[in-house]
Amino acid sequence: MTTDQIIYQFTEGLKATTWQEYIAVFAGIASVWFSRKEHILVYPVGLVNTITYVYLSAKGHLFGEVTVNVYYTVMSLYGWVQWSKKDAAHQTALQITVSDSNWRIRQILFFLICYVVLYVALRYLQQAFFPGAIPWADALASAAAFTGMWLMTHKKVESWIWWIITNAMSIPLYFVKQYVFTSVYYLILLVMAVAGFIEWKRRMRHQQVQSSHLSKS
Repeated sequence: MTTDQIIYQFTEGLKATTWQEYIAVFAGIASVWFSRKEHILVYPVGLVNTITYVYLSAKGHLFGEVTVNVYYTVMSLYGWVQWSKKDAAHQTALQITVSDSNWRIRQILFFLICYVVLYVALRYLQQAFFPGAIPWADALASAAAFTGMWLMTHKKVESWIWWIITNAMSIPLYFVKQYVFTSVYYLILLVMAVAGFIEWKRRMRHQQVQSSHLSKS
């Protein structure tokens, strides 16, 4: 694809952007911003984004993304409960942490299982119903998203690494499906995911210092 063709597709794609896609994009950006700030509003705002993208992804035959957004919706409700829990001092019970070796093994296995299941399902859908599907890319983006969302509900720093993978894969995936505004949205999310990774590492260190001071007092 030439530069002129990319510019033309981008321009035409923006013209075809629906109001539902605008709502989903802005809700998604707000949700990631709240997540970066470790704010509970990440979940209610995120629900607006995920429910809207269930509809948009189904319309675009991105059935891996349909699955992942249904999963996002369920996990957003679960994460909302987890992040709302308070300890005996009425402080947030769940703290940001880095995965230990056990958590690293679990997340890799979780990703691989999700990828294989999604890839097989998408290959079947491609051959039977939707020849425009892209199984390997859709499955990769979706499996990484499954893993990132699961880790985020537990406030694991590595969730941002999986979000980076998801966003990097989703940029070209949505572009070729002519959801240009959504493709730009994932580019923004990619930058925000890198910033979120840095921010959560800083917050984790700050929380560790606070915990250390409290234990000494």
